[in-house]
Amino acid sequence: MIVSESSDSTLFWNQGRGLHGNFDLEFFCAVFRCDELELRRIIRTDVRRKTKPWARFAYLFLLGSTTYAQSEQSLPNGTAERLRISKARIHSPELESQIIDFRNGIGPDEAATIALYSNPALRSIRDRRGLAAAQLIQAGIVPNPVVSYAGDYVTGGNTAGTTTGYTFSAGWEFSALIPFLPKQTAARKNFRSVDLDVAWQEWQVAMNARVAVYRVLALDAQVQRAREANRGLQESTGAMREALNKHEKTVLDLSAVESASQDSLATMLGLEQEFERQRLGLNKALGVEPTMNVRLRTGLTLPTHVDVTGEHELLSNVESRRLDLLGLRQGYESQDATVRAAILAQFPKMSAAFVQASDTTNVHTSGFNISVDVPIFDRNQGVIATERATRQRLKDEYNQRVFEARSDLAVAIADIRSLDRQVSAAQEALPVFERLVNSAETAREQGNADVLSYYTARGTLLQKRIQLIKLQQQLLEAHTALEIASGRYLPSNASLKGR
Repeated sequence: MIVSESSDSTLFWNQGRGLHGNFDLEFFCAVFRCDELELRRIIRTDVRRKTKPWARFAYLFLLGSTTYAQSEQSLPNGTAERLRISKARIHSPELESQIIDFRNGIGPDEAATIALYSNPALRSIRDRRGLAAAQLIQAGIVPNPVVSYAGDYVTGGNTAGTTTGYTFSAGWEFSALIPFLPKQTAARKNFRSVDLDVAWQEWQVAMNARVAVYRVLALDAQVQRAREANRGLQESTGAMREALNKHEKTVLDLSAVESASQDSLATMLGLEQEFERQRLGLNKALGVEPTMNVRLRTGLTLPTHVDVTGEHELLSNVESRRLDLLGLRQGYESQDATVRAAILAQFPKMSAAFVQASDTTNVHTSGFNISVDVPIFDRNQGVIATERATRQRLKDEYNQRVFEARSDLAVAIADIRSLDRQVSAAQEALPVFERLVNSAETAREQGNADVLSYYTARGTLLQKRIQLIKLQQQLLEAHTALEIASGRYLPSNASLKGR
């Protein structure tokens, strides 16, 4: 369920009917700063061509969010090859069915779609909508009328000429109408607040799935580097043993290569363990079984640079973009309406009733009854104080979250720029270490350097290559942190879109 904000700051939402084009497009027009016609055209014609990365994510985010009402099942088991999300689940004429073919592998955007479709953690989060909807229904119900009947039977004494008496009354507490409208407003805004918060949780789940892809991609590259280095050292160890048996090499030479090989093996095994942990983490983020082998699309590579453009635009008006901040604002307005309802509830409870009665002498009477609760001791002051304190807490929490959002934005931007410089420096340093290894190998073959120095240089080169991959992974994670902090989808390196 997606909400959107119009020019008069009134939030519109869609209850139980799925997404219907206009409201969704308004939301993404506000987020991506484009007009509605452009967004419709891009989603309809350019999504398959991938010419607008942010449009593709708008498409998949809309797609994932529309499936909440019918996504109570997980993905198929490990034998599944395709995931089809039919057009019937997408209540928008602009969007077509989407088929994710696991045989071709997935990318970050597909991972986000799958997570929104099948992550079990979202089920309990989305259940909050049902509770808020029930509260909205309850707020629109007025008190029931009260009907009473009492019989007065003659049981003894001078019963001559007597009849059975009765009393009938029908009344209604009309003072409940006084805080009725504020209560409805509070429930309506609370529903919107919950809806926004759920959308924010969905956004974070989608982002976490993309980060999980980044980590698996980075660790896979690290494992490949470590295996390549370990394979070379294993071959060198075998060749060194043969040379030792022929008395062409010394025991010191063999010990040096064996020590380097053991270090390389330990590094490789540690990276393989971390890769398996992250692979299972990706499965968890996607909501698939641990036994399912989720393949990444061929051609995905880690970026070496991420541009941060429009810093001022990202920092400004963050409270109008972040779904959690919009939800907090709606929550504050809901509590403000609750305070007004509590103040109006100070009005004395009043009820009116029509009364018809007959006594035992068969005398019939008709009249009315008005009752008023005299507010001498309980003037609802405790409830008012509680609601006011809650409203102040929500206001302070909103201000705190806005401050934290701006701070997180500044930190993410600083991290990206710092990591950009570190990646650049690591790339420039790699050829230096490669030349050092080549020079050490040449010197070893000529007998001008000890074998230990050569294998130490090889180990250092391996660590530098792995360090570069880790920096690239951190760069992507910082980019994702910037997306979350800004509440906007920011196109990342084109290589992550796959081929």
